Amino acid sequence: MKITKFIPKGAVSLNMNPSTKQEAIDMLIDMLANSGIIKDKKSVRKDILAREAGGSTGLGNGLATPHAQNNNVKKPAIAAMTVPNGVEFDSIDGKPARLLFLFAAPEKADDKSLTEMGRLAVLLMDPDFKEALIKAKTADEFLKLIEAKEAEREASESKTSATPERVKILAVTACPTGISSAHMAAEALKQAAWKRSIAIHVETRGAEGVYDELSEEDIKEADAIIVAASAAVPMYRFNGKRVIQTAVVTGINKPDQLLERVLSGHAPIHHQEDDDTSLSKKILKKIKSIFS
Repeated sequence: MKITKFIPKGAVSLNMNPSTKQEAIDMLIDMLANSGIIKDKKSVRKDILAREAGGSTGLGNGLATPHAQNNNVKKPAIAAMTVPNGVEFDSIDGKPARLLFLFAAPEKADDKSLTEMGRLAVLLMDPDFKEALIKAKTADEFLKLIEAKEAEREASESKTSATPERVKILAVTACPTGISSAHMAAEALKQAAWKRSIAIHVETRGAEGVYDELSEEDIKEADAIIVAASAAVPMYRFNGKRVIQTAVVTGINKPDQLLERVLSGHAPIHHQEDDDTSLSKKILKKIKSIFS
């Protein structure tokens, strides 16, 4: 299913001027409600704001991707809005958001739909594409840009070539819903590794499940592991390995720095023999306090 099929008619608003983050979120929710996607706006808004309280989805570089899974959402859908003058969104880089996408889905949405929606987040890693969307003059132009970029991406993925395996790095990216942030972090790390001719295998975790899960053999052969997560990750698997733990937004915005830390040997040895998820949650809480 094409990404644009998740964007209902009337769910694209261009050149808007919300005065606050909450107003921007309300405008995005209204679009999906008016399209018949959301049954109870208050309930969905509550979940979106709860997600924001756990860590802003203002990902930096002008992009924000608020999201939530709630059973008052009839089916997976996306609303989009451009704010050329920017709106304060508690972004990781402190800059206003200029392009906003609201990802909404039922709590038990099928994995395939969530993955297909998440592909949009991956496309948004291209700054030129993002700027083109912000400058779009009509909703039709906006949607055609997405369709063209998706086609370009699919054509690129169809071409296979081997990556020189100089160093073997693993990564885990995770966020509470997994609709956008985890996929973006995974893509950023893959692109950064490719440029350095580094072999990398990324496990992506979210409410929809686990994709490309790391095997025991993968972990055994890895030189180091990067965990970029805003949700608990089972860390006992990495006992005795060199591990860097950070927030998912760092995986999105600073993949090169993370790889450099690994290559310079600055990743500490992880010690944890038991499957104690409480430890992972404690570390996650510390990460959130650093980046809040």
